Amino acid sequence: MKKSFTVIMFSLMLAAIAFAADNLKLNQRLDYGSDSQDGPLITGDNSSAGARAGQPNYVIMYGEGCFNSKRQARRTVELYQKYKDRVNFVVVDLDQKRSDAQQELVKKYYRGYIPHVVVLGKSGDALYNSSGEVPSEKISALLDKDLQ
Repeated sequence: MKKSFTVIMFSLMLAAIAFAADNLKLNQRLDYGSDSQDGPLITGDNSSAGARAGQPNYVIMYGEGCFNSKRQARRTVELYQKYKDRVNFVVVDLDQKRSDAQQELVKKYYRGYIPHVVVLGKSGDALYNSSGEVPSEKISALLDKDLQ
């Protein structure tokens, strides 16, 4: 019963989010060779949005001073350019204040290591949920399959 209630509440929360992150851009000052604090890795509009029900979602959780996160941020923006009209992108900067929708995603999926990438299918199931860098080709294959 409790699990069903949690699933229903999470689905309602996803359905309530009206806006997606948009106009994602990479911070041009990023130093990919160090763990320097270069500010937010990705900027854009509606960046406090969460996941959306009924469509694939790509979620990245990162720390500003992590060179692995910087490289994954670059892949994220490249994926955004390819899928922006078909996939909802969620950017969670763990060094900044998070919206309630983002915090719910952190609570559900984040395991303490960065970068952390989650791909949620149209059904809301996690198709990918892992920490560390992930090649764009792997994410593209998952998204392409879910978009069919």
